[in-house]
Parts: sequence; C-alpha cells; structure tokens
Amino acid sequence: MNSINKMETKPMFPLIVSMAVPPLISMFMQYTYNFVDCMFVSWIGEKALTAVSLAFPITTLMVAMSIWIGVGVNVLIADSLGQKNQDKADRVVTNGIILSAVMGALIIAVILLITKPFFASFTDDPEIYGLAVRYMRVCAFLEISNMVHICIQKILQGTGNMIAPMCFQIAGVVLNFILDPILIFGYFGFPKMGIEGAAVSTVCGYTFSMILAFYVLIFRNQKVRMKIKGFKIDFKILKDIFVIGFPSFVMNALGAFMTYFTNIFLVLYSTTAVAFFGAYFKLQQIVIMTLNGLIQGCIPVMSYNYGAGNKQRLYQAFKYGMEIGIVLTGAGIVIFWMFPEQILRIFNASDEMMSFGIPALKIMCTSYVFAAAATMTASFMQSTKRVGFSLLINILRQLVLLLPFMWLMSHFIGMKGIWWSFPAAETITVIFSFYLYRKYPVEFSGNAERKKTIVYKRKKIE
Repeated sequence: MNSINKMETKPMFPLIVSMAVPPLISMFMQYTYNFVDCMFVSWIGEKALTAVSLAFPITTLMVAMSIWIGVGVNVLIADSLGQKNQDKADRVVTNGIILSAVMGALIIAVILLITKPFFASFTDDPEIYGLAVRYMRVCAFLEISNMVHICIQKILQGTGNMIAPMCFQIAGVVLNFILDPILIFGYFGFPKMGIEGAAVSTVCGYTFSMILAFYVLIFRNQKVRMKIKGFKIDFKILKDIFVIGFPSFVMNALGAFMTYFTNIFLVLYSTTAVAFFGAYFKLQQIVIMTLNGLIQGCIPVMSYNYGAGNKQRLYQAFKYGMEIGIVLTGAGIVIFWMFPEQILRIFNASDEMMSFGIPALKIMCTSYVFAAAATMTASFMQSTKRVGFSLLINILRQLVLLLPFMWLMSHFIGMKGIWWSFPAAETITVIFSFYLYRKYPVEFSGNAERKKTIVYKRKKIE
C-alpha cells in the first residue's frame, strides 16, 4: 500500500497530461447531459428550450453540490496518500460516500418543494411553466446517483486512477444520448414522453454511471477501499470535506446564480433572449467544464506534492496546468468566432435569435482565456489549503464583479452590455488573482519540509 506513487516520481508534463485528460473528458461528458437534452428538446419547440433553460440554474446547482463533496474527498485522499496515511484515506472513502448519499436525498426533497415557486418567478406563460415543472420534477431524482458517482469518481482520481472515472462517465452519457430521442419522440414502441423523456433519459444515464462506479471501487483493485469493519462516522473528516470542497462548490454554484440573475435581466427583452442564453450557457459549460476537468486532474498532483512538501513539483504542476488551460480555452474562442451560425443552428435558432446571438457568442467567448488563468490560480490556492483566497477569486468572477457590470452596462448599451460584462469581470479577476499569487507564497508545514529535505539528502547521498 505504501509503494512509490507516480505523483512524486513521474515527469511533470506527461503526469499532468495523463492525470488531466481522463477527468477533462469526464467533465466534458458531465455537461454533455444538458447539452444533449437542449439539442433534442429544441426540436420540440422554442418554448421547450426556454423551459429547459429556466431549469438550468437548478441542475447546475445540483452538479455543484456533487462536485463540492467530490473535490473535498479528492483533496483529502491525495493529501493522506502523500503523507502515507492509508488508514485515513480509507476512512475518507467511506465517510465521503455516505455523506454523498445523504446529501443527495436531502437535495431531492428541497428541489421538489421549490420547483413551482421558482419557475413562477420567471414566466406567466402557462405552457413554458408547465413544461419546466414537468422536466424538473423528474430531473430531481438524479441527485443521489449524481452525488455518489461523482464522489467515487473523485475518490479514484485522488489515487491517480483517471481512466475508470472517465469510462463510467462516458457510459452514462452514451446511454442518455441513446435514450433521449427514443423517449422524447416515442421511437421503437416507447411512449412519446416529450420533455419528460429528456429528464428520464438523464436520470437513467446518471444511475448507470453510479452502478458502474460502485463496481469499479468494490470489485477492482484500487489504492483505497471502503472501510466497513469497525467503521464509524468521523465528524472531523466530514468537516474537512465540506471546508476543502467549498471553493469548488462556489465556482460551480455561482454559475447557477449567475444564470438566474442573467435570466432576470434578459426576460425584460424577450423569452427568445432567455432561450439563447440557455443554449449558449450549455455551449460555454462544455469549454469551462473541460477546463474544470483539467483542474480536477491537476488538483490531486498539487495536493499530493503539497502534502509531501515537494515545492518544486507543486509549482511545476501549477505552471503546466495554467499553460494547458490557456491553450484549451483559446481553442474554444477560435471555434466560437469561426462557426457561430453553425453552432446556433444546432439549437434550431430562429432568425431573431441569430440576429443578436452571433455577436453575443463572439463577445462572451473572449473571456475564456482569462477564466482559465483565474480558475487555475484559485485551484492552486485550494490545493495548498488556502481556501479563503480560492473562494474570493471565484466569488469575484461570477458575482461581485459580474452582476454590477451587467446592471451598469445594460443601462448604457442595452442587451449588448450584458454580453460585454463577462469579459470585463474576468479580466479584472485574473489581475487580482495574480496579485494574490505573488503577494502570498505557499508556506509548508515544518514536518512536510523536513520530510522533503530528508528525501532530497538521501537521493544526493545515493
């Protein structure tokens, strides 16, 4: 169990690539659920697309809760293995899975209570309201499987196993993609369920991923395991999971709040504007969550080497993660600039949506590179247990700066001001995040530094 871990020996660039590509694909697939739902639902009609777009803040919040627990577990496991504390790593596994299941059940209950008043606050169109409520009442039941399978995904990633989580994530998305048209439009003898068919497909996809995740964790040889014999709830571990994972929750949950408030601004113009932003946000999430996948691959490497007291490898991981993130998001900008019309056609966009949607895509996508730099810096802070700085960067990006910019700029230049507020907020945030990075360097504990020095001297003698 205490064999040398690749996170302390493998050359950094290939390590980052090997660690980042599988979760990058997994996160890409995670948000493909909503993209696929929107694509097929848009074929029903613009009102159905609007309904799913209004539901997106809730589904984003659901995913954010899952990532909160998952990342907390991930960092604790990587840190424990870096300190060669196998028993603690195993206890984190069991506590994390139980916490995920309990939280999932509580979230389902809350969603079922708030669904009607939430959608009533946005629309007085009975058709859009009815479609949104029907969609969300089914989608709510994906949360237990979502919480548990993401928790297991992050458990395995914390040990350096990045392939298995990617595989069970892909399996769920593929099932969702197959079932969506079948259940929405009633193919192969299945009933025509409409928008509820999209929700049922999504629940089935997440459930399938959870089943595969449990199989991999329990029946395949892993570096950690569920600690059943003599197990008891460890409230210190639960607290650490909540605290360490909280910045990741904020980063993702703020997307839900941002979408909620943006819809409030856009509904003053038209429901078509709301439908467009819902479609755009799903496209944008593919880019940003691909970036988050990269970050989830970097976090275990940074956390492990921080726990091991290896300053050089910690900073190497951050440097390579930053460079790869900028390249990925830069590619997203190029695609959005070159093919905006073709992208919007995927959602069966009307002429009205095209008229403001094409320039809006080009404006908002310019913020992606700045988002990459800011979120990677926030993740570096999180991995080195400076949760407050990480939290501050994420709040600035999607709340403290963005909403005032949105209000101010929309007053001066109308709907275009809403689009320009995104690059404006990201630019200021990245400047501030680099200031924090330079002003407050990492401080290692004395024990970690001592272990690092002993290892270094031993290698030098050998």
